[in-house]
Amino acid sequence: MTILEAEGFTRAAERLGRTQPAISLQIRRLEELVGSPVLVRGAARPIPTVQGELLLSYARRILALHDEVQARLAAPDLDGQVRLGTPEDFATTHLPGVLARFSAGHPRVALDVRCDFTLNLQAAFDAGEFDLVLVKREPGPVREGLKVWREKLVWVAMRGLAWPEGPLPLVLAPAPDVYRARAMAALDAAGLPWRVAYTSASLAGQHAAVRAGLGIAPLPRDMVPPDLDAVAQHGLPPLADAEIAMLVAPGAAPATRRLADHITSSFELP
Repeated sequence: MTILEAEGFTRAAERLGRTQPAISLQIRRLEELVGSPVLVRGAARPIPTVQGELLLSYARRILALHDEVQARLAAPDLDGQVRLGTPEDFATTHLPGVLARFSAGHPRVALDVRCDFTLNLQAAFDAGEFDLVLVKREPGPVREGLKVWREKLVWVAMRGLAWPEGPLPLVLAPAPDVYRARAMAALDAAGLPWRVAYTSASLAGQHAAVRAGLGIAPLPRDMVPPDLDAVAQHGLPPLADAEIAMLVAPGAAPATRRLADHITSSFELP
């Protein structure tokens, strides 16, 4: 799973705190046990074979069951409320299953989830309004917070879009969104003119605008719907990766600590 999510053996090794040869050896041993390749050979990035996809689906189910059993046995009487802040797109794409498994294991814990932009979440966290927040940030040396996820950003367009002349029309979240700032800075550095054609705070709204051909959007690759295309042509500059980090309030209650542990284990942190 980590190899596919990290898009390569090197990044997977970094996430898991192991060497690349060790990861490669594990894959070879896994293929010996399965009796067939689990990854397509010679592909530019890791792609599962048919057997690999089947194995991956079982692995995800096993991990989900493991999380639920661990939660129920570790603290069946845990209660209280956890105030969680998170970016809306991450909450929509990655958190539903994670939070559902936590709630199944801890039915007496109430989750109060609020979605907002990273700068607003950080400010509210500093003001004591959250017990736990997930925020977007630039990848880099270890600093405040714990890395939870790494996002590969891409330009996304309507399939078959007739490339417009003049300034590039952009579909963006409103300021102070991190991806909005990232896209503008990348285009400015490349000397490419642009204009904001559509603004929506909702990920679904951005998808709809791109689908209607109103412009292109900077989005994490795993949040690109199958009917839209990640585009790398037309001289568009690459977008640097972003990270999702977790901040936990000092002196957090047991329920908050348990949720923090559950989130980190769900995303396979090293």
